[in-house]
Amino acid sequence: MATFPSVKRSKRGYDPEEVDRFLRLARRAYEGDPEVPLVAEDIRRMGFDLQRGGYQPDAVDGALERLEDAFAARERAEARHELGDRRWLEQARGTAQVILNRLGRPDGQRFDRTSIFTIGYNKREVDKFAKRLVRYFRDGLPMSVDEVRTVVFRQQRHGYREAQVDLVLDAVIDVMLAVR
Repeated sequence: MATFPSVKRSKRGYDPEEVDRFLRLARRAYEGDPEVPLVAEDIRRMGFDLQRGGYQPDAVDGALERLEDAFAARERAEARHELGDRRWLEQARGTAQVILNRLGRPDGQRFDRTSIFTIGYNKREVDKFAKRLVRYFRDGLPMSVDEVRTVVFRQQRHGYREAQVDLVLDAVIDVMLAVR
């Protein structure tokens, strides 16, 4: 089993037991165990409790990103085999168009907003990143999956609903991984 470097005992890192348990489960899923229906999206959304002296989060996150890429590549190959190249590509294009329709909305109107008393993502920062994504999809602007995975937005009152923004970013990652 893979082990990761630990943080100092005075700092917090990912719970080693949780990480190791998840990686054992992921290995079973990747090897085709039908009792473990794990997919790339599950890996992307995985989170671990923090504890003093745990695994270094950056090291674990890097491994999870590579694992997600491996699962996505396998899922892409299975989908292409199942659907055929043409239908598979049409499906990816359809998803990309839905994303573009959302991201092509005017500034301040791309996502639902939280109430005036609730915190959400900073609209200006999300809108700026959305424009980069539009240029990626429409003009071929270079952008990596990691840029989308690691984007961070400040918070603001009456900002964009975080869950909605996160769902679109997940869809962007799915499309990016699908057409690699």
